[in-house]
Amino acid sequence: MIDATFLEGKSKYPSPIKNKFIKRLFDIVFSFLVIVLGLPIFVILAFIVLFSSKGPIFYISKRVGINGKQFKLYKFRTMYIDADQKIEKIINEDKELFKEWIKYRKLKKDPRVTPIGHFLRKTSLDELPQFFNVFKGNLSVVGPRPFFLNEIIEIFPKKAPKILSVKPGITGLWQTSGRNNLTIIQRVDCEEKYIDTYSFKNDLFLICKTIPLMFPHKEK
Repeated sequence: MIDATFLEGKSKYPSPIKNKFIKRLFDIVFSFLVIVLGLPIFVILAFIVLFSSKGPIFYISKRVGINGKQFKLYKFRTMYIDADQKIEKIINEDKELFKEWIKYRKLKKDPRVTPIGHFLRKTSLDELPQFFNVFKGNLSVVGPRPFFLNEIIEIFPKKAPKILSVKPGITGLWQTSGRNNLTIIQRVDCEEKYIDTYSFKNDLFLICKTIPLMFPHKEK
């Protein structure tokens, strides 16, 4: 059984962010503009998700944030209901899918994803609600991927203090360095590199690099 307090306050790694005020101010302004200007898109997508398949509009999951503090992450739902409960059965019935899941913690042809969900994921539109997380202070616009608690405990518990020394982000180095084509271990390496090379200038560069990735494209 996973102890939910396993990482609470455990991070002793010094934060690479020297001027947190500037990063936080940018997060507030940027997320506010996205929410206000993108409100029509939010409403349209909400109706599409609602009527495309049975289930709630939003997918809410617990993730681990800065210093091991858990928070609720918001996304537009891209899967059929009970998807989290079905994954174990799916990978246990197919050895190839099991290997893919262990290596990537994702399935490229995930049977749990709805037709509209595939489009939302390819364009990253499913992540738009995360700007509410940014505005609240749970996330940053740029940072490490927001991991699940069990991923941290099972895959990289020793590296957790370093990766959790900053807020997780909507986008980051792993999203712009291969995303779904990277193994879970390669993603962790990207998060470490992000922290080792952190600068506000690099954050702006990663945001600019993320924008073209939102347009539909074929994955290699």
